[in-house]
Amino acid sequence: MSLIAGAQSYPARPVRIVVGFAAGGTGDVLTRLIGQWLSERLGQPIIIDNRPGGAGNIGTEAVVRAPPDGYTLLQVGTSHAVNTTLFKLDFDLIRDIAPVAGIARAHLVMLVHPSFPAKTVPEFIAYAKANPGKINMASAGSGSSPRLAGELFKLMTGIDMVHVPYRGGAPAMSDLIAGQVQVMFSNLPAVEYIKAGKLYALAVTTAARLDELRMSRRSASLCRAMRQARGMGSARPRARPPTSWTCSTGKRTPRWPIRRSRRGLPTSAARSLRARPPTSGGSSPRKPRSGATW
Repeated sequence: MSLIAGAQSYPARPVRIVVGFAAGGTGDVLTRLIGQWLSERLGQPIIIDNRPGGAGNIGTEAVVRAPPDGYTLLQVGTSHAVNTTLFKLDFDLIRDIAPVAGIARAHLVMLVHPSFPAKTVPEFIAYAKANPGKINMASAGSGSSPRLAGELFKLMTGIDMVHVPYRGGAPAMSDLIAGQVQVMFSNLPAVEYIKAGKLYALAVTTAARLDELRMSRRSASLCRAMRQARGMGSARPRARPPTSWTCSTGKRTPRWPIRRSRRGLPTSAARSLRARPPTSGGSSPRKPRSGATW
């Protein structure tokens, strides 16, 4: 069988996508939607493998150590880029991981528990300044986009909040709903909790109001000074130089990787990804403008 013929048979077995956070978070939900779409298109099961912990580094390292054959992929988000500056890692993200495709861009919503006394961003800032260090801010992990948004908010307003990291967005959201923490910058999957009255939206980090929040009990104000969005995509272990192996006769024979496209996957897989998968709603963030206000 020629190398080209072998590449055209991809995938010949199930494909695994590693998610470095707990099930139920934004990245996990989007990966499962994409996995279902890919499974229908490629004709093979797509297995979602949650590896929470270490701000996503545990899952990333598992993919780095996997064979670069296109059968182990990684769900990549903002935290993967940030982690390179926060942690001393045994891998190099740029060197060891190759991008495959972009999936979605999601905006952030500033959420508080309904019992929280502030109902607007100015009221929140005033309350935080009057009660320094008494507000617990949840996040999906140390290098996650909710953490970065919260830290930026603290710097821009001069307030003091206590950061409480979790092993993913889902457990952080559960504690926010339960009132164990008071505030969190989250993604749009929280809209259903807002509509149900379990959470209260203070602001969105976009330049315009979001359609997803127009049906809620109240429209969150615009946080114009913080125009942020998180991007998510998929990646794979970067192919290593050709290696060799020893057969039963003792003769060393070169082992070459199968033919790949520019995206790094076997050519048939790259061809299948040309169709546009489902993405999240919301408009793309605009460039910040000077003089922005809350």
